[in-house]
Amino acid sequence: MANPLYDNLFGRHAGQATPFLYLSHGKTISHETFLRMAARYANVFAKMGLSIGDRVAVQIDKSPQALAVYAASVQSGLVYLPLNTAYTPKEVSYFVENSGASLFICQESKGNELHTVALNAGAKLETLNADDTGTFAAQAKIMSADYDTVDRDAEDLVALLYTSGTTGRSKGTMLSQNNLLSNAQTLVDIWKFSAGDVLLHALPIFHTHGLFVATNVTLLAGGSMIFIPKFDLDAVIDNISSATTMMGVPTFYTRLLNDSRFTKEIAQHMRLFVSGSAPLLAETHLKFEARTGHRILERYGMTETNMNTSNPFEGERRAGTVGFPLPGVEIKITDSKTGKKLVDGEIGEIEVRGPNVFKGYWQMPEKTAEELRIDGFFITGDLGRIDTDGYLHISGRNKDVIISGGYNIYPKEIELLLDAQPGVMESAIIGLPHKDLGEAVVGILVQNNDSSPDLVQIARNITESLAKYKQPRKLFVINELPRNTMGKVQKNRLREDYQTVFKNIDD
Repeated sequence: MANPLYDNLFGRHAGQATPFLYLSHGKTISHETFLRMAARYANVFAKMGLSIGDRVAVQIDKSPQALAVYAASVQSGLVYLPLNTAYTPKEVSYFVENSGASLFICQESKGNELHTVALNAGAKLETLNADDTGTFAAQAKIMSADYDTVDRDAEDLVALLYTSGTTGRSKGTMLSQNNLLSNAQTLVDIWKFSAGDVLLHALPIFHTHGLFVATNVTLLAGGSMIFIPKFDLDAVIDNISSATTMMGVPTFYTRLLNDSRFTKEIAQHMRLFVSGSAPLLAETHLKFEARTGHRILERYGMTETNMNTSNPFEGERRAGTVGFPLPGVEIKITDSKTGKKLVDGEIGEIEVRGPNVFKGYWQMPEKTAEELRIDGFFITGDLGRIDTDGYLHISGRNKDVIISGGYNIYPKEIELLLDAQPGVMESAIIGLPHKDLGEAVVGILVQNNDSSPDLVQIARNITESLAKYKQPRKLFVINELPRNTMGKVQKNRLREDYQTVFKNIDD
């Protein structure tokens, strides 16, 4: 027996002094140095008494150390749970408690405010900073850099990523070793990654795109990464001449196009630009190609399935589509009411089946049964159609999810907070087109009969409970929300009514 994910991503680089991470100020971390760091972390886990299958929740800044915690979790047979660094303590508490995490690692600066979160969840709290300080780092420094990798099966749980539905209750997506490994193997093959590739990595590593796509693909191919803490326009432009590939969200590409320093000359040596996590406007496709000569490769994935489809590496990368199903992955379009398969050209529910599809939702058997069919097809909640050439077009979302800057935002969570504010009878959260973010969050409020909402104060109140990217960029007050005959709020009408208004707002 072995540990498939660790052996293929990490273990294969044992003893290799080849470059893995290029950091700021000219510092480089080799594969060997990285693996020794991860082994020390694994030994800390063992000393703490963590057992196979225990969950490790992590909310720390992007860094080699953060990546090493992921590697150590895989090597130790633990279940890795990365959390968005923008989440507030109130948001984090649900994830740590619901997952039953045995260990919660956070930044030292947040240790005091997250102490209660860990205490209430019955989790041990440790701190780890990007400069390799903190209580966890201190223990690792005295540990051995050798660790006997724990045996695991391909179907064993290796990661738990939380997503949400429109009900507002977050769901823990259970991902197996094979879910992650099979997807990485496929992407390395179809995107032609090799040991000679240098990926410009400016994505966060707390979700699928930055961690399980960008990082896993690079590790499997044996390449290296220019590891930037976050998307910074100056840093990306300064480093792009040293890279061969880049993965990003549409916001990355729109911001590059808005900077005159981003020229054909500095991008000419690049072999691949990939975009995902949100729809890429056809206009962006055309402008990018005209500026650089490169056509961005757009793909389609989600937390529950990793990557499902991709435009071709060789062949037409068609703007407005997300390409074809990956090898081994099946896509079908169905009637959302009957589940019956629709013919090509008709818009319906996108369903996915393949080795990439998750095992189910953590401690939610009923929800798993609702969305994961007995035959293995996952009901994505996205609407789409397949054209006559076989390209998949994303038409919309059954779930009222807003995608802003590559992040999924779930309206119900925000609406519940707004509804509780003084002067508010009810609310509706919608996403409106935004040239930089893709979509921007906008709140529509209905005031109580006896009082008017104080918009400035409401905006202040919700900052304590919501990460910044979830906070509405603008609040409007109206007399009543539009509804259909069944009493459901017609958010499509709100989007139409406020789309022009929002364009005139200087945000």
